[in-house]
Amino acid sequence: MQIYKILRGPEWAELRSAQQSAGAPIDVADGYVHFSTAAQAAETAAKHFAGVDELMLLALEADALGDALKWEPSRGGALFPHLYGPLRLADVLWAQPLPLVDGVHQFPAGLE
Repeated sequence: MQIYKILRGPEWAELRSAQQSAGAPIDVADGYVHFSTAAQAAETAAKHFAGVDELMLLALEADALGDALKWEPSRGGALFPHLYGPLRLADVLWAQPLPLVDGVHQFPAGLE
């Protein structure tokens, strides 16, 4: 199962440069890297990145993250994937821009 991380441009640049990251400021503050499932990603973008341009959407394979990935309740009691360890560039399957069109982030077709 793929899970998804949304990063701002500078956070993506840092990950590419350092090869790993503790994540966005909210991730550092909470002590884990926040991810979303395909079904949760658009709501995450709307709630936490409203109006933010130049975002990147990263896909990772949940099973490849091993025991460091925990599924924990969050919004409305839904289970969200949280990574208790660094976000590593080597774990990223793909990354692509998440354009903002008329105030709405445009996710790739067939996100699963």
